Amino acid sequence: MRGPAVRPIVIAAGGTGGHLFPAEALAAALQARGERVALMTDARSAAFDSPAFANAERFVLRGSGLAGRGALAAARGTLALAAGTVEARGLLRRLDAAAVVGFGGYASVPPLVAARTLAARLRPVTVLHEQNAVLGRANRMLAPRADLLALSYAATARVPPGCTSAVVGNPVRPALAALAGQFYPEVTEAGLRLLVLGGSLGARIFADVVPPAVAALPDALRGRLVVAQQCRPEDLNRVRMAYGAAGVPAELSPFFPDVAGHLASAHLVVARAGAGTLAELACAGRPAILVPLPHAIDDHQRANAHALEEAGAAWLMPQTEFTPAALSERIAALFADAAGLARAAASAARLGRPQAAHHLADLVLDLVRARADLPQETH
Repeated sequence: MRGPAVRPIVIAAGGTGGHLFPAEALAAALQARGERVALMTDARSAAFDSPAFANAERFVLRGSGLAGRGALAAARGTLALAAGTVEARGLLRRLDAAAVVGFGGYASVPPLVAARTLAARLRPVTVLHEQNAVLGRANRMLAPRADLLALSYAATARVPPGCTSAVVGNPVRPALAALAGQFYPEVTEAGLRLLVLGGSLGARIFADVVPPAVAALPDALRGRLVVAQQCRPEDLNRVRMAYGAAGVPAELSPFFPDVAGHLASAHLVVARAGAGTLAELACAGRPAILVPLPHAIDDHQRANAHALEEAGAAWLMPQTEFTPAALSERIAALFADAAGLARAAASAARLGRPQAAHHLADLVLDLVRARADLPQETH
């Protein structure tokens, strides 16, 4: 059912894929219902290429994070956010937005703050989505005044008291949501597929550790292995040479456009523990060795990884313990236990929420309709 006519749903997201990919998934779910979508983002994401936003109005706002070092950086960040908020306020008035949905990070701050400063009769519904198991700084600041806080984990830490919240999961793009329910590929004497994902910008430590770990595997296991690994561009040549010397076929790229296809064929994944990656692993039902980014704000990647490990879906390896010898031993042990890998895959699949984008779209549009039904004097 279509919501109130042509008033757009504004999506506020920027920075990394961890914020942008769930925003893209929500945009696709809304557009499938005939809703008009607009994107407010920051300069880092101005060129973000997405089919869901291809025909959407797009606005690049001034604004930057406050987490820079030193008082001067903080002051500049505050001024930039203030300027972005003024821009966003004018745009929201002109668009007559029905709702603003923020996906965390400082790119979402100006539109959400601007929405709350509009006169009551013009004020859009405000919804926040948190991808991680620890509520991020921007969302902690915005949550007390939002109409709804949508969570990926029921036990999300640092949620301010009194917030209206709902657990929806982390929206994933349609191609990844479509992996839900597919069978885990049988571990056989033929090819074994190892997928290495380093996050949207890659991870140098994976280039340093995974190739020598693979080279140290027993000959019989190494001879069955096929690797697909995400690498930084500057690491591609040395990683390619390392796998070539080990006699292991490897597909290497800074970015996999068909990550869904790689997940579908993978027997085991080595990855960071960003929220988007874990949501995709769960939808695909794939077991993983997770190496949380050690310097992530609020250590949220460790919390994310711990949630999957507790569910029996993954194995957490702190970066301090992520050495070629330790990883090689872990990979060998896991591939020697085909039944254990299958159990972990099933546990991961039970965590999947392939309908998260549609659930979030339902909640947003329900709030929009409820606001539209209120008597004018109560706005």
